[in-house]
Amino acid sequence: MGLLNTLLRAVTWWNGATLNTQFYTWRKGVRVGEDAEGNVFYRDRDDKRRWVIFNGEAEASRISPDWHGWLHHTFDEVPSKTPLPHKPWEKPHEENLTGTAMAYAPAGSIRRVQPVERRDYEAWQPE
Repeated sequence: MGLLNTLLRAVTWWNGATLNTQFYTWRKGVRVGEDAEGNVFYRDRDDKRRWVIFNGEAEASRISPDWHGWLHHTFDEVPSKTPLPHKPWEKPHEENLTGTAMAYAPAGSIRRVQPVERRDYEAWQPE
């Protein structure tokens, strides 16, 4: 790891753990488990604090509901030991596309290449 990467890790949080988080994890962290995305979950010895070190970009939507519940002290049991039953209607994770060209745009949006003409309302005209 070069000097530039070390300096970037000292001031950025979206590319993984910062140096402070890594040091705190080394000193007080107890590794609890890892999810399917490769994110690693930790807690302190008293189980008062719980945190995650993301595998890659820090995007909260990449955490599954069972791990999210564990992080927020909703569940005491670690999801790797007692996972939640998954429902048949649950979909696999999709990357957050907000701000990209692939983001959802409704039919009348000006962001569409060919927006559909809206006929469900009339513009107000002053008398």
